[in-house]
Amino acid sequence: MEPPATTSEPGAAHRVGNALGRRSNWEQLAKFCVVGAAGYVVNLVVYTILLEAAGLHYIPAAIGSFLVAVANNYALNRIWTFRTERGDVGAQGLRFLVVSTVSLLANLAVLHLMVTAGVGEIVAQAVAIVLVTPLNFVGNKLWSFRR
Repeated sequence: MEPPATTSEPGAAHRVGNALGRRSNWEQLAKFCVVGAAGYVVNLVVYTILLEAAGLHYIPAAIGSFLVAVANNYALNRIWTFRTERGDVGAQGLRFLVVSTVSLLANLAVLHLMVTAGVGEIVAQAVAIVLVTPLNFVGNKLWSFRR
Protein backbone atom coordinates (compact mmCIF):
# COMPACT_ATOMS: atom_id res chain seq x y z
CA MET A 1 0.00 0.00 0.00
CA GLU A 2 1.36 3.39 -0.99
CA PRO A 3 1.52 6.26 1.48
CA PRO A 4 -0.96 9.06 0.86
CA ALA A 5 0.17 11.64 -1.66
CA THR A 6 1.38 14.89 -0.18
CA THR A 7 0.92 18.32 -1.64
CA SER A 8 2.90 21.46 -1.17
CA GLU A 9 -0.21 23.26 0.11
CA PRO A 10 -0.39 23.73 3.88
CA GLY A 11 -3.27 22.10 5.72
CA ALA A 12 -6.37 23.89 6.91
CA ALA A 13 -5.05 24.19 10.47
CA HIS A 14 -1.90 25.86 9.17
CA ARG A 15 -3.91 28.30 7.03
CA VAL A 16 -6.18 29.15 9.95
CA GLY A 17 -3.14 29.72 12.17
CA ASN A 18 -1.61 32.01 9.57
CA ALA A 19 -4.88 33.92 9.18
CA LEU A 20 -5.23 34.40 12.94
CA GLY A 21 -1.64 35.61 13.17
CA ARG A 22 -2.07 38.38 10.62
CA ARG A 23 -2.68 41.81 12.04
CA SER A 24 -4.43 42.88 8.82
CA ASN A 25 -7.11 40.22 9.33
CA TRP A 26 -7.82 41.48 12.85
CA GLU A 27 -7.98 45.05 11.53
CA GLN A 28 -10.45 43.95 8.86
CA LEU A 29 -12.53 42.18 11.49
CA ALA A 30 -12.59 45.35 13.60
CA LYS A 31 -13.64 47.44 10.57
CA PHE A 32 -16.27 44.84 9.64
CA CYS A 33 -17.63 45.07 13.18
CA VAL A 34 -17.79 48.89 13.01
CA VAL A 35 -19.63 48.69 9.70
CA GLY A 36 -21.79 45.94 11.17
CA ALA A 37 -22.60 48.09 14.19
CA ALA A 38 -23.72 50.90 11.88
CA GLY A 39 -25.77 48.39 9.87
CA TYR A 40 -27.16 46.98 13.11
CA VAL A 41 -28.44 50.42 14.10
CA VAL A 42 -29.83 51.04 10.60
CA ASN A 43 -31.51 47.62 10.63
CA LEU A 44 -33.12 48.10 14.04
CA VAL A 45 -34.29 51.65 13.30
CA VAL A 46 -35.85 50.67 9.95
CA TYR A 47 -37.27 47.46 11.52
CA THR A 48 -38.89 49.43 14.34
CA ILE A 49 -40.35 51.97 11.91
CA LEU A 50 -41.74 49.24 9.65
CA LEU A 51 -43.07 47.28 12.62
CA GLU A 52 -44.61 50.10 14.64
CA ALA A 53 -45.24 53.02 12.28
CA ALA A 54 -46.10 51.04 9.14
CA GLY A 55 -47.78 48.21 11.05
CA LEU A 56 -46.02 45.42 9.17
CA HIS A 57 -45.74 41.85 10.48
CA TYR A 58 -42.30 41.18 11.96
CA ILE A 59 -41.12 38.98 9.02
CA PRO A 60 -41.72 41.57 6.22
CA ALA A 61 -40.34 44.24 8.57
CA ALA A 62 -37.16 42.17 9.02
CA ILE A 63 -36.83 41.69 5.26
CA GLY A 64 -37.34 45.40 4.57
CA SER A 65 -34.84 46.46 7.21
CA PHE A 66 -32.39 43.86 5.85
CA LEU A 67 -32.57 45.39 2.36
CA VAL A 68 -31.74 48.86 3.67
CA ALA A 69 -28.97 47.60 5.98
CA VAL A 70 -27.38 45.33 3.36
CA ALA A 71 -27.07 48.20 0.87
CA ASN A 72 -25.50 50.36 3.59
CA ASN A 73 -23.11 47.61 4.71
CA TYR A 74 -22.02 46.65 1.19
CA ALA A 75 -21.11 50.24 0.34
CA LEU A 76 -19.21 50.78 3.59
CA ASN A 77 -17.41 47.42 3.47
CA ARG A 78 -16.42 47.94 -0.16
CA ILE A 79 -15.16 51.48 0.47
CA TRP A 80 -13.47 50.91 3.83
CA THR A 81 -13.17 47.38 5.22
CA PHE A 82 -12.16 45.47 2.09
CA ARG A 83 -10.96 48.35 -0.09
CA THR A 84 -7.79 46.50 -1.12
CA GLU A 85 -9.83 43.46 -2.14
CA ARG A 86 -12.28 45.31 -4.36
CA GLY A 87 -13.11 43.48 -7.53
CA ASP A 88 -15.87 44.01 -10.04
CA VAL A 89 -18.64 45.93 -8.25
CA GLY A 90 -21.41 43.86 -9.84
CA ALA A 91 -19.92 40.41 -9.22
CA GLN A 92 -18.76 41.34 -5.74
CA GLY A 93 -22.11 42.91 -4.95
CA LEU A 94 -23.92 39.76 -6.08
CA ARG A 95 -21.70 37.57 -3.86
CA PHE A 96 -22.28 39.97 -0.95
CA LEU A 97 -26.03 39.73 -1.55
CA VAL A 98 -25.91 35.92 -1.61
CA VAL A 99 -23.95 35.74 1.67
CA SER A 100 -26.21 38.36 3.23
CA THR A 101 -29.33 36.50 2.08
CA VAL A 102 -28.08 33.27 3.68
CA SER A 103 -27.49 35.29 6.84
CA LEU A 104 -30.99 36.77 6.52
CA LEU A 105 -32.52 33.29 6.32
CA ALA A 106 -30.64 32.28 9.47
CA ASN A 107 -31.75 35.57 11.07
CA LEU A 108 -35.40 34.95 10.18
CA ALA A 109 -35.25 31.43 11.65
CA VAL A 110 -33.79 32.72 14.94
CA LEU A 111 -36.22 35.66 14.97
CA HIS A 112 -39.23 33.41 14.44
CA LEU A 113 -38.11 30.94 17.13
CA MET A 114 -37.57 33.73 19.63
CA VAL A 115 -40.86 35.52 18.87
CA THR A 116 -42.85 32.28 19.12
CA ALA A 117 -41.07 31.60 22.43
CA GLY A 118 -42.44 34.90 23.74
CA VAL A 119 -39.48 37.24 23.27
CA GLY A 120 -40.47 40.74 22.13
CA GLU A 121 -40.11 41.35 18.40
CA ILE A 122 -37.54 44.16 18.65
CA VAL A 123 -35.40 42.35 21.25
CA ALA A 124 -35.63 39.14 19.19
CA GLN A 125 -34.43 40.95 16.08
CA ALA A 126 -31.57 42.57 18.01
CA VAL A 127 -30.42 39.17 19.30
CA ALA A 128 -30.92 37.40 15.96
CA ILE A 129 -28.70 39.91 14.15
CA VAL A 130 -25.89 39.41 16.67
CA LEU A 131 -26.13 35.62 16.44
CA VAL A 132 -25.79 35.50 12.64
CA THR A 133 -23.00 38.10 12.34
CA PRO A 134 -20.14 35.54 12.48
CA LEU A 135 -21.68 33.62 9.57
CA ASN A 136 -21.96 36.86 7.63
CA PHE A 137 -18.34 37.89 8.29
CA VAL A 138 -16.86 34.53 7.34
CA GLY A 139 -18.88 34.35 4.13
CA ASN A 140 -17.95 37.87 3.10
CA LYS A 141 -14.29 37.52 4.04
CA LEU A 142 -13.84 34.18 2.29
CA TRP A 143 -16.05 34.70 -0.76
CA SER A 144 -17.56 38.14 -1.36
CA PHE A 145 -14.37 40.16 -1.04
CA ARG A 146 -11.89 37.48 -2.05
CA ARG A 147 -9.76 38.41 -5.05
